[in-house]
Amino acid sequence: MLRLVSLKLGRLYRYVKLAVLGSLAAALVLNTHSLLASLQRNELSERRFLQLNKCPACWGTSWCRKFLNGQLRLESWGRLRLFDFFNVKNVYFARYGEPREGSRRVVLKRLGSAQELADIDTKICRRATGRGRCDLLQALHATEFASLNGDVRLLTPDAVEGWSDLVHCPSQRLLDRLVRRYAETKDSGSFLLRNLKDSERMQLLITLAFNPEPLVLQSFPSDEGWPFAKYLGACGRMVAVNYVGEELWSYFNAPWEKRVDLAWQLMEIAEQLTNNDFEFALYLLDVSFDNFAVGPRDGKVIIVDAENVLVADKKLIRQNKPENWDVWYESKFDDCDKEACLSFSKEILCARVTVDHNYYAICQNLLSRHATWRGTSGGLLHDPPAGIAKEGQLEALLDECANPKKRYGRFQAAKELREYLAQLSNNVR
Repeated sequence: MLRLVSLKLGRLYRYVKLAVLGSLAAALVLNTHSLLASLQRNELSERRFLQLNKCPACWGTSWCRKFLNGQLRLESWGRLRLFDFFNVKNVYFARYGEPREGSRRVVLKRLGSAQELADIDTKICRRATGRGRCDLLQALHATEFASLNGDVRLLTPDAVEGWSDLVHCPSQRLLDRLVRRYAETKDSGSFLLRNLKDSERMQLLITLAFNPEPLVLQSFPSDEGWPFAKYLGACGRMVAVNYVGEELWSYFNAPWEKRVDLAWQLMEIAEQLTNNDFEFALYLLDVSFDNFAVGPRDGKVIIVDAENVLVADKKLIRQNKPENWDVWYESKFDDCDKEACLSFSKEILCARVTVDHNYYAICQNLLSRHATWRGTSGGLLHDPPAGIAKEGQLEALLDECANPKKRYGRFQAAKELREYLAQLSNNVR
């Protein structure tokens, strides 16, 4: 009965979406002339559309030549500004490359809604002048983003701690990594902040403060096996990353064997981000079906939204030995009535070596019966085959992973769930 209700809600969501699209189509017909003009323009080669005039209060300039030379073009519907009303996150799909050389699909992000981007300008002005509006470029030089210019040798924890999730509890080792791998400079490879140009330092700091996603992708790159989308470059307030594939959400009703493989990969991602040779724990503070995508060819699951990632340096925790640093931390189950709920303490994530947060986040919000998204329930592993449902092991492991009944039960359940899903995945291949 519950399953039937969730399916009906899903259909209702689709019907409402179709009705809205129908209304939009009617509006487009009434604006045919402006529609044709929009389709003929390449706004990605326009400095104003890229907000290049905001630099260095922007994300970077490494890809400006490609943008301004017309090597990137928005895909058909993305050229219509009328659709911006629905594109709250300011995410666009585009083709990159020359026609005679072939092109590939990329994803462009402004890294915030229109209001959030406007708020950046307001905050910079208030920090510099106390007023909400000002000459942005002049105001920048009266903020902390400019105070770290000049002959400052290193980016230090006391200067940026708490600016964003990425640096909620930064170590010098993490900050050196961010500077050394900063992709918006021609002289990357040095951890010395003074080796960057003044404009590059301000771009780095503004990105760190307002949306550190590009820095996560640069510092923990896919080329080294990290499960994040590949960072390509930026121009103004637009960044480009590689297109991974359809969102995980589109696989919600995929064949059972496919969903088992995806679930196993998600648990492997949770393990990799929690325990790795670099001794950086990367905790996902925002976990939903929209934050992951699946490669169409290799079927690989990739994180495509890395704005809310907290990085804890396990080496530093062992060195400083804060109170209870070696006591295993169990995340508390959050049985709220909203989608993608998570309960966590950033301070505890920063102060413990052994933490189950990533297992908890994946199990509760994506895999178990507690997962809800867009009117559905039951999680990615809903409706298992009769034999597996009768056996009961899968349901028991998912329940213990999401809402453990035994002390440290989630740690053991996550380990056994990874092994069980690997076994199931091998059996159906």
